[in-house]
Amino acid sequence: MAQKIYIFDTTLRDGEQAPGMHLNVKEKLEIAYQLQKLNVDVIEAGFPISSKSDFDAVKEISKVIRDKSIAALARANFKDIDAAGEALKGASNPVIHTFISSSDIHLKYQLNKSRQEVLEIAAQSVKKCREYTDNIEFSAMDATRSDRQYLAQMYEIAIKNGATVINVPDTVGYALPLEYSSLIEYLMDNVRGIENVIVSVHCHDDLGLAVANSILAADKGARQIECSVNGIGERAGNAAIEEIALIIDTRKKNLNFYTDINIREIAKTSNLVTSLTGYMIAPNKAIVGKNAFSHEAGIHQDGMLKDRSTYEILKPEDIGLSSSKLILGKHSGRHAFVKRLEDLGFNLNEVEIEKAFERFKSLAEKKGAINDNDLKAIVQDEISEIAEYFKLNYYHILSGTNIKSTSTVGIEIKGKLFEAVHFGDGPVDASFKAIDQITKINTKLIDYSIEAVSEGKDAIGAVKIIVASNGMEIPGRGISTDIIEASIKAYINAMNRIIENQEI
Repeated sequence: MAQKIYIFDTTLRDGEQAPGMHLNVKEKLEIAYQLQKLNVDVIEAGFPISSKSDFDAVKEISKVIRDKSIAALARANFKDIDAAGEALKGASNPVIHTFISSSDIHLKYQLNKSRQEVLEIAAQSVKKCREYTDNIEFSAMDATRSDRQYLAQMYEIAIKNGATVINVPDTVGYALPLEYSSLIEYLMDNVRGIENVIVSVHCHDDLGLAVANSILAADKGARQIECSVNGIGERAGNAAIEEIALIIDTRKKNLNFYTDINIREIAKTSNLVTSLTGYMIAPNKAIVGKNAFSHEAGIHQDGMLKDRSTYEILKPEDIGLSSSKLILGKHSGRHAFVKRLEDLGFNLNEVEIEKAFERFKSLAEKKGAINDNDLKAIVQDEISEIAEYFKLNYYHILSGTNIKSTSTVGIEIKGKLFEAVHFGDGPVDASFKAIDQITKINTKLIDYSIEAVSEGKDAIGAVKIIVASNGMEIPGRGISTDIIEASIKAYINAMNRIIENQEI
């Protein structure tokens, strides 16, 4: 029978200890409400002795979140425990999480106490917690660098004095997965009374092993995992709740345990924490990174279009996202390009598709990802394209604040290359004059406008012009990530329209 893994969320405590992060009481409450929707089992709301805002946050969250356990952190001393107890007074199911170091390196350099002294402090601290609640979690800080026999002795004393949860922290993220799971196994076999309590694990990600360590620990009998949204926390952070939840949900048949996490709230929870903390998520972050359900490679896109299971083991809809994304870029194939055109309502013939695809590939080399507005501009430009009597081959610009702008333009006419160099009042004016010199068409520029087709520094610019020639007003249009190139293309487009009208 599958075993439940309790999820102890420490976003509001350890998560907020991330360098440069500060959440006020209102912000903590907002996150707490979302954690309630996410359906975590325990919300560690703060470290009351550390600041007034932490004390107030624990107090307020305790009042309003009634269906979850609310935990408060306290060092193993009476002052901290009293502060935690007071802050938790309004909680329906309060948990005091008290801790003291267990490794010899911490005892010597941090506490300056003997092993025996620390054992006595642990015992008295757990007893003190019982004045406020029967739900007591005891953590041996730096457990993974501690002597195993001494660690087992410390947990035994904590259980004997009333601890209901014992937490085994990999405080500095040092343990390898097999080392950590071996430690859990050792404690399960050597701590008297451990069968009567919940074994919890709290892993840091200094070596990128927090999630792996947590999962393997659960496989050895741990029944509570401590984690944070987006993996935020001290230094490299904690095990990420979204990764823990999705690993267990996706591989539940193999792992034989489950959580009560409402995974459909994961994306919303991640976005809220990102927004309020200002801690951005790497694009390639598992589960919640913007690329987690995005595909650019042509082979992957082809597979996704045939059956999404070819390259996705998770469904974006399951975590609250609308759908996967096929990102059109330089690695994309023709299949995905055509599919996106169809989705946008375009119905091109093979010749038009081939020309548009060539333009798309050329633009993607310069810009990277191509969005729908970019694609519309490319296709609309292709659909409206006329015969290229004049074809741009190259251009070079020399321009600056203290020099006269100069443009060199090379244009093909019936397969023969013509070049012109001209000065002008700015690079666009110089380019237009150089084009006039090659085409020998007399025109007057009536209108010139620029608009951004998409957003960002690398947005496609669309230039629209109107020129007067022989009593007619002729439009021209050009697009490019380079506004000068777009201007040149628009002007040449107008020249081609003039030739077309003359032939008609």
